[in-house]
Amino acid sequence: MSRGKKLDIFIGADIKDDWAEVQTPRKSTISKEIKEPQKHFLVFAKEKRRGKTVTLVGEFQISKEDASKTLKSLKKRLGCGGSYKEGWMEFQGELKDKLRPLLVKEDFRFKHGH
Repeated sequence: MSRGKKLDIFIGADIKDDWAEVQTPRKSTISKEIKEPQKHFLVFAKEKRRGKTVTLVGEFQISKEDASKTLKSLKKRLGCGGSYKEGWMEFQGELKDKLRPLLVKEDFRFKHGH
């Protein structure tokens, strides 16, 4: 590229049409409905974050107070850290085998194969 030529880059927006924010739909909707533990069908998911394994369990449809109590008791029993975000409980480490019996003991149910 020589110094006399301008670089023409198309960014994807036309100034005449105004700027528009592209909104993608959420993968899952957050339900406002609160269900009993027996009516839940939970699933496990595993993610890698900064090289560490994180176990996700959800989607819970309980009140925030109940979720925080459940999360606190599970973290204490498992001896790990965790958080509750958008209906999903996150636990530090590979804990699927230890976590499942504890949640079944509290009357939560799981989908087949999870």
